[in-house]
Amino acid sequence: MAEEEHTFETAGAGASLTYPMQCSALRKNGFVVIKGRPCKIVDMSTSKTGKHGHAKVHLVAIDIFTGKKLEDLSPSTHNMEVPVVKRTEYQLLDIDDGFLSLMTMDGETKDDVRAPEGELGETMQSAFDEGKDLMVTVITSMGEEAAISFKEAPRSD
Repeated sequence: MAEEEHTFETAGAGASLTYPMQCSALRKNGFVVIKGRPCKIVDMSTSKTGKHGHAKVHLVAIDIFTGKKLEDLSPSTHNMEVPVVKRTEYQLLDIDDGFLSLMTMDGETKDDVRAPEGELGETMQSAFDEGKDLMVTVITSMGEEAAISFKEAPRSD
């Protein structure tokens, strides 16, 4: 059989959205997929079970996009999916019609991120209206993305 050469330097669109991790290896403030949603673990406890049972891990997590609380119970030896979560900072160019206009590091514009709702969205809008240069942190996971925070960009005088 001919030897085939495989190179795996880049992960394109076919890259996995999640990876498996043993339940007992998950940690508080880490991420996990519950009911198909990427979540941040806010509380977890392990319970010992009967003579022949497995220890069970009870997870309480918050959906990183909707803020909903989700819970799951899983044997500690089982694998659970962990979402690949990426944080990226962009410069804010404009807020228009509920969407942010952002500039990537390579000078491209990105116009498909929704402006955050509630207090975060209001403080971002008012800081933008005051003419401040803002850097927006966007979190991306499992094909979804959301602006989760912003800060004033350092002035380059």
